[in-house]
Amino acid sequence: MGTQERILVRKGGVAAVLAVAALALSLAFSTTAQALEVERWTAQPNDADLSQVLGATPTRVTWQGQTGEDESVSQVVVDLPAGSTVEAGNVKTTVMNGLDRLEFDSQVEVRDGAHVTVSFPEPTPAGALIMIEFNRTLLPGEGGTFGLTGSYATADGTALDMPATDKTFDVVSTSPAEQFSTWLGMQDWVKAWNSNKFLHLFFDPTIIVTSVPTVFAGWLIAIALVIVSFPLAIPIGLLWSFMRMAKHRVPRAIGAAYINVVRGTPLFLQIYIAFFGLPLMGIKMDLFVLGTIVLVLNSSAYLAEIFRAGIQSINTGQFEAARSLGMNGAQTMFFVIIPQTVRRVIPTMTSEFILMYKDTSLLAAVGVMEIMMYAKTITAATGNVTPYIVAAAFYLIVTIPMTKLINMMEARMAGGRKRKKGLGDRSITSEESVVPDTDAAVARSIRMSETFAGPSTIDLDDGLAHGNHISH
Repeated sequence: MGTQERILVRKGGVAAVLAVAALALSLAFSTTAQALEVERWTAQPNDADLSQVLGATPTRVTWQGQTGEDESVSQVVVDLPAGSTVEAGNVKTTVMNGLDRLEFDSQVEVRDGAHVTVSFPEPTPAGALIMIEFNRTLLPGEGGTFGLTGSYATADGTALDMPATDKTFDVVSTSPAEQFSTWLGMQDWVKAWNSNKFLHLFFDPTIIVTSVPTVFAGWLIAIALVIVSFPLAIPIGLLWSFMRMAKHRVPRAIGAAYINVVRGTPLFLQIYIAFFGLPLMGIKMDLFVLGTIVLVLNSSAYLAEIFRAGIQSINTGQFEAARSLGMNGAQTMFFVIIPQTVRRVIPTMTSEFILMYKDTSLLAAVGVMEIMMYAKTITAATGNVTPYIVAAAFYLIVTIPMTKLINMMEARMAGGRKRKKGLGDRSITSEESVVPDTDAAVARSIRMSETFAGPSTIDLDDGLAHGNHISH
């Protein structure tokens, strides 16, 4: 081999060595550039059971990274999920060098509520552990699964992307009411309001906002229970009142026994007997249906006494006038007596309607999801009495207008009894005084008698006179 050839071989060897060295440096640089390892990217559960992360509800998001043995970090940038919100004062940074906790007066800058930059006044030691906690962070209310994006800068000012990681956390979506409640909780006037213990326990605005939609669902169930139960209780109560006033001893005894037993025992006890006794007999049915049955049976006993009092308040002359027109007992009762009775007992029946509506709250004890059941559930979760105040408001929505209606009806009926003492231009003497109810009833009786017994032999004037004579 000539001298020239030997020189070429030497040059080739040097080139190869240089290439290998360059590759090694490149690999070393690449390893150093991505030496940061993400160890944590989590969100703390913030629901009642501490099992899931709720959106638009304060929680703590934690990022933790381990730097390389030859890597110092001067800045960390973390992009929280789009739509998140965190304040710079709620971002806390911890730097650990081995077992030693280092004091770093880091500077925090937040842009658009979610782009957080943490800068260190001096680079962290190589191989340090960095942990950043984003306290009271509001994650997106619509929920979703969120990974990590961001970047960091080394001591020499090199900006690098955050290493890829498969670490993610799930966020559960929240309702607009819950999001509004969270927003209220951050307002200064709400914080001042809740600083008073009484106001916080009974009238917390944030809990009111979240309780209303939930309790509203129970309110609809309570309304449905009453709307179904009360109309069914009316004919059953009328039947019990007839049995209570029957001439024969057996039906009268049965009616009296039922009414006395039902009215003499608490509705709460009756509910327990039905809901726990029937399943022991193998009888199972929907809770709503069973609750309706209990309310119907209970209310019918009270309505029976209301109807009985109303029927017995009708002047006996009404019965005699109807009989004189050829009506039998059933016709007299259904076409003369009951229409007048219903008009008289409407205020009392309305009061019974209100009582039934309030009694639906007792069904919460056996699992019927009405107003009180929902309020009780929220109270147990929050440790606050405010949901019960919300429940009270829903009861008042119905009871106050119904009470006003009762007062109006009673005033109207009382005014009807104090009308003019004259007919036309002529005053009526005590001997000629008439009972308006009697006149109207007899007039209807004559029309009814023509329907059931053919044309009456007594004309209208004779019928009215006959009714007046009986009433006197």
